[in-house]
Amino acid sequence: MLLILWLHLVRVSSELNVEQSPPSLRVQEGKSTNFTCRFPTSSFYALYWYRWEPAKSPTILFVISLNGDVKKEGRVTATLDTTKGYSYLYIIGSQPEDSATYLCA
Repeated sequence: MLLILWLHLVRVSSELNVEQSPPSLRVQEGKSTNFTCRFPTSSFYALYWYRWEPAKSPTILFVISLNGDVKKEGRVTATLDTTKGYSYLYIIGSQPEDSATYLCA
């Protein structure tokens, strides 16, 4: 059985010029993927990763503020590089329950 997961990344913080990529992707079940969030280093205080399921409110996955920080919950990991202005969200071994919109702000 082939199952394709729909993962979506939405830009939510245009005032701070936060850029996210890719804007959307499809991932086969069991495969790993990652999202990138880029932000200006001059105005950085903390970065939030959210997960938003249809018909529900967004929930906070991680709050990251220290350079080099790594946060992990189950198969989902977030990393932060404040010197380069990047954060990455990794999903290892995607499962049907991972289908959602992912946001950084």
